[in-house]
Amino acid sequence: MRLNMKGIKIGNKQSKYPIIQGGMGVGVSLHKLAGTVSKEGGIGIISCADIGYQEEDFNKNPLEANLRAIKKEIKMAREIAGEDKILGVNIMVAMKEYATYVKACVKEKIDLIISGAGIPKDLPEYVKGTITKIAPIVSSLRCCKLIVKHWMTKYDYVPDMIVIEGPEAGGHLGFKKEELDEENKPKLENITSEIVEYIKEVEKETGKEIPVISAGGIWDSKDIKKYLNLGASGVQMATRFVATNECDASEEFKKAYINAKEEDIKIIKSPVGMPGRAIYNEFIQKTENEKCHIDKCYNCIKTCNVATTPYCITKALINAVKGNLKEGLVFCGSNVKKVKEIVSVHDLMNELVCEL
Repeated sequence: MRLNMKGIKIGNKQSKYPIIQGGMGVGVSLHKLAGTVSKEGGIGIISCADIGYQEEDFNKNPLEANLRAIKKEIKMAREIAGEDKILGVNIMVAMKEYATYVKACVKEKIDLIISGAGIPKDLPEYVKGTITKIAPIVSSLRCCKLIVKHWMTKYDYVPDMIVIEGPEAGGHLGFKKEELDEENKPKLENITSEIVEYIKEVEKETGKEIPVISAGGIWDSKDIKKYLNLGASGVQMATRFVATNECDASEEFKKAYINAKEEDIKIIKSPVGMPGRAIYNEFIQKTENEKCHIDKCYNCIKTCNVATTPYCITKALINAVKGNLKEGLVFCGSNVKKVKEIVSVHDLMNELVCEL
């Protein structure tokens, strides 16, 4: 049976397809990827994590470089997508200048801010009275309730969207290390069903439509259909969009995805203080046994301590996105082993909606 497929509504705009491209930093999802995904009917997301790494003064003035790049990347993504398409950003709560980056994106009239890697308790404060809509990333019903109740009590603000990231997602994960063991791992299907039921109650109480988006380990059209049938309004996918012509990462980064085997995918402890899923390469192996010399702190993460961190996550992610994999950290989702070729975003989107 073909679903009555509709896109995701954000403000007065609606995407053609119920697909959000997940934000990937540093530099993996910038204007080219996000703009093209939005143009092709999805919702493209720019990652704000050290977004200005290509700016000439990034090493000296990372904050200024990042703020300048936010403006540039949003402008260039809009030129690709068109003003009528939905464009979003991902901003990690763990970033030291979180509020500054949020305000910069709001100033550029971004349609959507998706925020995780911590609890975005004060996010409504920065968007009230603007066109920008906001979506917290949650990993459990408990976390979802906590954020919804806090926002409603303190700000009289109901989330514009909820993004659920399950344990199969890439990058930083909102689970304890032991919860990611096979026998203890929660199922995204169960978390989705619980949150969908809870959000239905919130919608009745507030009269506001709140799309619920499932993410983490979603691979193809059948997976998308499964979560739409569970009541989700759409899905967020990241890993599949790396192996596209339009992805902003280097060819070497994309080839790391294509060459990855199941045994190469590991849960690591990130300097951010959260577990993360990455390709277990020479760099990770080395940092497990010895601390890297850190000659520059970019003041990027609240929880990072230069004296104790095994490596600089900013430098490791920049190395990777530029293609220096021997000194780089490559985050990925659990399905990276299935990636076999680089395709266009256009062809990938057509494949993803073929059975909806």
